[in-house]
Amino acid sequence: MARGERETLLAVQRALPEEQFQALKYLLEERLPLGELRPATRPELCSLLLQRFPGQALRITADLLRQIARHDLIRLYRLPGAEEESPGEKGETAGPSVPSGHGEEAGCRPVSLPAASSPPSPRPRRLTEKDLIQIAQKLGREWQEVGIGCLGLERSRLDQIREDNPRSVVMQSFEMLREWRRRERQEATAPRLRACLAPASLDPEVLDLLQSFQGD
Repeated sequence: MARGERETLLAVQRALPEEQFQALKYLLEERLPLGELRPATRPELCSLLLQRFPGQALRITADLLRQIARHDLIRLYRLPGAEEESPGEKGETAGPSVPSGHGEEAGCRPVSLPAASSPPSPRPRRLTEKDLIQIAQKLGREWQEVGIGCLGLERSRLDQIREDNPRSVVMQSFEMLREWRRRERQEATAPRLRACLAPASLDPEVLDLLQSFQGD
């Protein structure tokens, strides 16, 4: 493993306040063994990333930093994709993005960012539970296929949701969307969900509804 790569990873992680460091680990829960991940210190997490993702640790770290809106660190340490980051204040996010790997598993497509010459647009708001129940009412009985194929959720978790809500397909869909929102955190916006669902053969009203939320 490259010495420079480890030093860069450690410097990036030491630049994160404790809350954001814990958020970084939270986002890695589906990629690393929880028994090693949860108690890991910053140096230990660096070692885990280098061992589990040889040659990819810096790229994965950059993807995670985008999710917690630390684009400034991507630019500062010249992580993969830094040349695509727009200058901004510390902690500023240029807009919704899909991390490599995670987006591929979930079937999500990155949302296009505005051109550098365009005036900055307001950051999309996070979907509320009221929004999610409206979407759930239109998903229908194929919600599990949507959860696995479009949102990248685990089949075992979807089976549990179905068992917990045996009498209502709408509530099953709603809980699935809540699970997606919990994972995506502040990136659980209408444009992000619309990009995830676009490849599926859904009722057009679903995408129209999400489009209407974008104007809120």
